[in-house]
Amino acid sequence: QVQLVESGGGLVQAGGSLRLSCAASRSILGFVVMGWYRQAPGKQRELVAEIISGGTINYVDSVKGRFTISRDHTKNTVDLQMNSLKPEDTAVYYCNARYGLTYWGKGTLVTVSS
Repeated sequence: QVQLVESGGGLVQAGGSLRLSCAASRSILGFVVMGWYRQAPGKQRELVAEIISGGTINYVDSVKGRFTISRDHTKNTVDLQMNSLKPEDTAVYYCNARYGLTYWGKGTLVTVSS
């Protein structure tokens, strides 16, 4: 069993920045994909950014140029640096890890005020 714990959410004004961090309970080297998803009120959960084991990174179009995903194998963390935040970025952000099975964290709330 793998635990994923997110941190770093909070309230920020539009144009501000936040850094989310996801800590895994085991080495992240074995994961095929690690990423961040978000779910806004009344909407479906969507992929925000992901890193595939070979190094490929994917972003949803709406965050390209503003968000950066990174991983640290020594700390077993995957971070999401979010800059130039917009009210439409308000959502619960979830960490995701896959290597056959799929694991989710419990989420961290990001609220961007206008």
